[in-house]
Amino acid sequence: MKLGNNKINKKSNPFVLFNEWYEEAKRKEIKNPNAMALSTIDSFNRPRTRMVLMKEINKKGIVFYTNSESYKGKQIDKNKNVSLCFYWKSLGKQIIIQGKINKINETESDQYFHSRDRKSKIGAWASDQSKILKKRSILEKRYNDFFKKFSGKEVSRPNYWNGYCVEPRTFEFWLERQNRLHERVEYKLNKAKWSRRFLYP
Repeated sequence: MKLGNNKINKKSNPFVLFNEWYEEAKRKEIKNPNAMALSTIDSFNRPRTRMVLMKEINKKGIVFYTNSESYKGKQIDKNKNVSLCFYWKSLGKQIIIQGKINKINETESDQYFHSRDRKSKIGAWASDQSKILKKRSILEKRYNDFFKKFSGKEVSRPNYWNGYCVEPRTFEFWLERQNRLHERVEYKLNKAKWSRRFLYP
């Protein structure tokens, strides 16, 4: 029985394959092809997962931006081991990435922050991310206060708003196939070289 013609186009470097899949997702996925699940670990070794948006992929890894005083920021500060998961339903494809995470430099964070929409910049100041919010009106007042504060001025980057780069140690590419006999290829980094192996679905 044939299971369809779709196959993972295997590459020696997983970054090349990632970029191929991501470019396809940008063409076909309805919304936010750069959305990814980020899993971190708290001080009690309990995982926590949330969706964030990839803003760049470069030769080092996957870059996103967030408030360093949020739950994820504090967990990252204590444990640099994280996992990412991209899932593109329209493609029947998934990528899981495990690696180490570190802040990028302030210059890069500044550059990206200043490229954002002005209202989003003000939102970064207004949100005391992950803290208890008693009433929505408090957040709205904070936003309005900062809106007035920066009236006629450039909105500076808060020092707690930073970029992070996940440097992959493993990639797993998953391709949906018939009869749940999916295709899985895992890449592992060892001494600056990538090895590749196949996994049962």
